[in-house]
Amino acid sequence: MSEQRVALISGANRGIGQAVAAELASRGWRLSLGMRRPEQPAWGDLDRVHLQAYDAADPQAETNWTEAALRRFGRVDAIVANAGIMIPKNVIEAEDEDLDAMLAVNVKAPRRLAKAAWQALSASGSGRVIVIASLSGKRVKSSRAGLYSISKYAAVALAHGIRHEGFERGIRATAICPGFVATDMALGLTDRSAEKMTSPHDLARIIAMLIDLPNEASVAEFTINCQLEESY
Repeated sequence: MSEQRVALISGANRGIGQAVAAELASRGWRLSLGMRRPEQPAWGDLDRVHLQAYDAADPQAETNWTEAALRRFGRVDAIVANAGIMIPKNVIEAEDEDLDAMLAVNVKAPRRLAKAAWQALSASGSGRVIVIASLSGKRVKSSRAGLYSISKYAAVALAHGIRHEGFERGIRATAICPGFVATDMALGLTDRSAEKMTSPHDLARIIAMLIDLPNEASVAEFTINCQLEESY
């Protein structure tokens, strides 16, 4: 089995996931990229990049993906649970179906991915789990963000739960909590220009740094913002 580390990244076809994939590839990682529509990135090396059709709403998707990645590379050292959705509704107007959809993708899918990769992450001795949460998992910014915040508060709690369960196995988990990041999702929610948002590439460099930290430097949460707030 190769000693080169392997990372699984969901939602890797654009935005934060795409930037993280490119950053880790530049640092010598081998990658398994979960995408709705698998497409080899321009920088992709066929020997080092595995593509997997991945739908976070499919309860079997994480098991299928992890098994395929293990067949290809024989190990998993990190997962980056990046796939997510946002339904901009307040907690009164929303229907149960709206909340269910966000919990399915933003919370249940990352939990299943960690569960599916757990044995491999444990075998690594320094397994890493990155959950892309949000500052909406730390505070409720507005009425329209209320429903989304419910799912992202749960995503932050998920990262903490994974960290507790995996600590003695050498697994470290971090909830990444950015404000506006210059992605299609954020640009569709605000009039703020991309230049005034956090760059996905800067976030990718932060995630790569966190994954590379030794077991003795556990970071439970990492918050980053592009605008001034009382706490963030």
